[in-house]
Amino acid sequence: MGIILDIYIGFIALVFLGMLLIDIAPAIRKKQERKIPGNYNPNVLVMVPCRGNDLTLEDNLKSIASQDYKKCSVIAIVDSKGDSSLKAIEKAGIKWIISSYKGEKASGKVKAIMTALKKFTDYDVYVIADSDILVKRDWLRNLVLPLKDKRTGISTTFPDFVPMGGFWSKVKFVWGFVGQGMMESKAMRFGWGGSLAFRKDLLTNDTLQLLGSSEYSVSDDIPITKAAKDMGLGIAYVKSAQPAVNSDDDFPRFFEWANRQSALSIMGYRRNLYFGIAFYGAEILLFFSAIILAYFVYPVFLVLLAHFLRSEMVTYRRAGNGDPQIAFIVIIMPIIYLLNLILASRTSQITWRGRKYALK
Repeated sequence: MGIILDIYIGFIALVFLGMLLIDIAPAIRKKQERKIPGNYNPNVLVMVPCRGNDLTLEDNLKSIASQDYKKCSVIAIVDSKGDSSLKAIEKAGIKWIISSYKGEKASGKVKAIMTALKKFTDYDVYVIADSDILVKRDWLRNLVLPLKDKRTGISTTFPDFVPMGGFWSKVKFVWGFVGQGMMESKAMRFGWGGSLAFRKDLLTNDTLQLLGSSEYSVSDDIPITKAAKDMGLGIAYVKSAQPAVNSDDDFPRFFEWANRQSALSIMGYRRNLYFGIAFYGAEILLFFSAIILAYFVYPVFLVLLAHFLRSEMVTYRRAGNGDPQIAFIVIIMPIIYLLNLILASRTSQITWRGRKYALK
């Protein structure tokens, strides 16, 4: 029994050291990020696919239309003249067109983007913006700037999910930190379709064919990310362009959203499933091992909780409101992440804005 315990403690110690290395890696990477000096002022088209009414939709659209970057046009794309988002679109002073792309298996968002790309061909840079993002006045300028470097194919960011409801909107707020963490890693970084910029030269025939293909028909950001990587181009993460997404989710809406996001992530980047299961499984094992070993062997094993204490501190700093529920959410979040990944890996169909899509 003593040898088995020693082996187990040795294994847990390795897991603990691995978590510490992962914790300090973002600080190291932040120092290594390349800064782009000067200005970059291409002609930009901001494409905003709209369907239905998002929370704070009118404010969201007004924020997109009120950028301090002047060489840009904003176009909203809707399914029909009867779409309920049109009232907010017109109040925001944004021009709109009706989606007309005929790809049968494409999602509504992909159809909207393809419609705009085929109709407006004389811009230097194209930006995809989700209708649920609320942005600052310098969002577009900051998002576009990294594309000045020809080695960069995509410029993107990741949102802050602002809780405007009960407990599950706060869970969504904490859940979003995993996306921000992935963006800080060049190995895990991806183009997030809620706020994504790319130059016209990325729109080759191969890229357009990939974007409209049945393989990636439900996603816009996965084929665009793949196209950039196939060309050997980098992905810039722009923290200064981070938007807010106001959320009032209850449990059913949060869980559907989280499982859908996980399923799309797995579809585009299969390694996320294996890495996620390994990482969150290790977090759960480390947490319970710390408590059990501290109780049955020696209290010093509580030091294994250092990773979770750091997570609490980082989350509280980001939250900025001292909400005691956040502390509990941070502890249970690895279980939620792991459950999302497992369920998403077995998902063959998702529901998105009232429509069902098959995953491949």
